[in-house]
Amino acid sequence: MNNPPKPSFADYLHLHFLVLIWGFTAILGKLVNPDLLRISLTFFRTLLAAIGLALVLWLRKEWKRVPAQDRWQMLGVGVIMGVHWLTFFGSAHVSSASVCLAGMSTTSLFTALLEPLFSRRRVRPLEILLSLVVIAGLYLIFRFEFDQSLGLGLALTSAFLAALFTIANSRFVKKHNALLITYYEMNGATLGMLVGLIGVSLISGLTTKEVIPQPMDWTWIVILASVCTVYAYSASVYLLRKVSPFTLNLTINLEPVYGMALAYFVLDERMTAGFYAGTLVILLSVILYPMLNSRFASV
Repeated sequence: MNNPPKPSFADYLHLHFLVLIWGFTAILGKLVNPDLLRISLTFFRTLLAAIGLALVLWLRKEWKRVPAQDRWQMLGVGVIMGVHWLTFFGSAHVSSASVCLAGMSTTSLFTALLEPLFSRRRVRPLEILLSLVVIAGLYLIFRFEFDQSLGLGLALTSAFLAALFTIANSRFVKKHNALLITYYEMNGATLGMLVGLIGVSLISGLTTKEVIPQPMDWTWIVILASVCTVYAYSASVYLLRKVSPFTLNLTINLEPVYGMALAYFVLDERMTAGFYAGTLVILLSVILYPMLNSRFASV
């Protein structure tokens, strides 16, 4: 059995660039009109992303037949991805962008706990240890931010769902094209959000302002769909050929670091000293993991 190719420095650099893009996602979510429901925002984002991916696949002539079972599984994972974005944007909406992004850093802990269940391997102490370091960083961040508990809860839910679909994608990418995987998942997310939007409309009724984006909102949604979704998620799925889901999600812990800097300049968000200390602890865990993993690979 052939071993997967080892990631190069360029692969790690590419991964960090993707995380920078994701760090900007919460900023874009805050820039969208607050009257627009987050489920509507997620619906239009995934719909445009699905259309964009279909166009890219057609231009590249990369359409391939996907077995029905895999296709349904991808659509199901897409629904999970849609709820992940819904809770992510919901967190940024009810709290600050920085708190939302910091909560997402728990994704590595969820991955370390969930991945062994799917791959049937034992939990590695190193992964748990570094995930606990992330938790320590979160404690420092939220020591003075617990008044934003709803935003934190939504971010933690989003992180859990992110761990689930990342693990699923690490299995899909062994058999299918990364763009094709993302295309089916965007369709699943779009259908899931459409069902949810119809359900909300039937229960409470919605105004046009809550469902249809304003002219300026379309600019942010198009950027979310094209750059933050079509490009970033397809590239991340491709990188899973070389890096493990845990490595991917541990690097994604840099989202609050990049996002905090972006929020400071774009939204003028200023956080407490605990937030800055916590992000440094998270950064330390990200830096240490590749070095410790190569030295204690069997641990």
